[in-house]
Amino acid sequence: MTDTTPLPLSADPRACIAAAHALGIPRDYGRTRGLRRMREPERLVRVGRDTQGRDQYLAALAARAWARMRVAAAQDGVELEIVSAFRSVEYQLGIIRRKLERGQSIEAILRVSAAPGYSEHHSGRALDLTTPGFAPLEQEFERSAAFAWLRKNAQLYKFTLSYPRDNPHGIAYEPWHWCFHEKRRADLS
Repeated sequence: MTDTTPLPLSADPRACIAAAHALGIPRDYGRTRGLRRMREPERLVRVGRDTQGRDQYLAALAARAWARMRVAAAQDGVELEIVSAFRSVEYQLGIIRRKLERGQSIEAILRVSAAPGYSEHHSGRALDLTTPGFAPLEQEFERSAAFAWLRKNAQLYKFTLSYPRDNPHGIAYEPWHWCFHEKRRADLS
């Protein structure tokens, strides 16, 4: 964790959400999926580089918890790498547009990506993780020692697996997606 910095957030998240509706995302998406809108934080903390060498950011409390969790994993011989962290609502809208341009249906997209405004990445608390020897953002990650370590230890740092198999949100199983929940009790004894 190095610096706290304001990042360019979505210029107008409401405009991005309206644009998402124009692309075919249902207006009742949040209600029908059991998801709530995520607010972008005002400040973010740089937490290192992702697997592509890009700077990544989290909200301050999540950044501190991530730093502790990553060190603990390393002490147990497990290397955790960031695939992605904070994403603005505007960036999420771009993901949806690119997938539509490649010919994917909005229904197929929403099975693997949360709609703009509803992604936990907007909150600055979510991480997509991988480990050496495993392809990023693939279910094979569940066979890694890193995933086993996270299943056993992530809750100690207030991180939880957001999209397990058959989750109620209708989002595909994502063993790589972990979100920090400040109000969860961490049992560090």
